[in-house]
Amino acid sequence: MSYTQMARLELLNAIKGISTESDLNEFKDLVAHFFAQKAQKGIDELWDKGVINEDTINQWGEEHMRTTYRYAANRS
Repeated sequence: MSYTQMARLELLNAIKGISTESDLNEFKDLVAHFFAQKAQKGIDELWDKGVINEDTINQWGEEHMRTTYRYAANRS
């Protein structure tokens, strides 16, 4: 059994106990916190290795990564 399959089973077992909106919100917060910690750890590793620095972060803050929509070209 893969780790992904084991994780799915653990999640299914965990959500069995969710019976209120409050429980659901708390569960969602826990999952969000888990992934935020993993992202922070990854960022810290990149920082420690010198892959990113303060200049990189400032560049990210100035980037505009939204999709450009061309309404006229997509109209039928």
